Amino acid sequence: MQPYRIAVFASGGGSNFGAIVDQVQKGKLDVSIELLVCDRPNAFVVERANEAKVPVFAFRPKDYESREAYEAIILRELRERQVDLIVMAGYMRIITNVLVEPYYGRMINVHPSLLPSFPGIRAVEQAVEYGVKQTGVTVHFVDGGLDSGPIIAQRSVEIHEHETVDSLSERIHAAEHVLLPQVIRWLREGRVSMEGRRVRVRQ
Repeated sequence: MQPYRIAVFASGGGSNFGAIVDQVQKGKLDVSIELLVCDRPNAFVVERANEAKVPVFAFRPKDYESREAYEAIILRELRERQVDLIVMAGYMRIITNVLVEPYYGRMINVHPSLLPSFPGIRAVEQAVEYGVKQTGVTVHFVDGGLDSGPIIAQRSVEIHEHETVDSLSERIHAAEHVLLPQVIRWLREGRVSMEGRRVRVRQ
């Protein structure tokens, strides 16, 4: 089987990046992590990447005149490394058509809610404040909108009676660390197809 090259985009601590690295190192996920893209050079995920010997492209958005300007540079980096799949794992920036068009259907995002409920930031807080009984995790294709792309997979997480944002966040992160590598594995195995908004996973 040909090498399957992925790039991970992240902005913070990088727990999902760490979960992917862990699955690769254990031989449970047959991909090559070619690049970490981070918009915060001091983020902890950069340290995780350095420890895992994953190349890093870290940048400060304010150093560029537009999103399109820095995404053009990122696109060049991706193409040089022949990246097959982009994995958004806590990357806190809207993506423009500079990346969406060449990578549509090959760019996924993990979001801490059962979309279309609670898109955008503070999804866990929103779920607790709203009083829903179930929330969860969604992995979806990126289409350039705000958490609006076709849904590949979801995993529900029950909200307990005396739930706090911190306790719920911890359990949602645990669900993300299972679901995201699983979806990457499906894509690597060619089991995912998309027709419009309908995504099918072949068993």
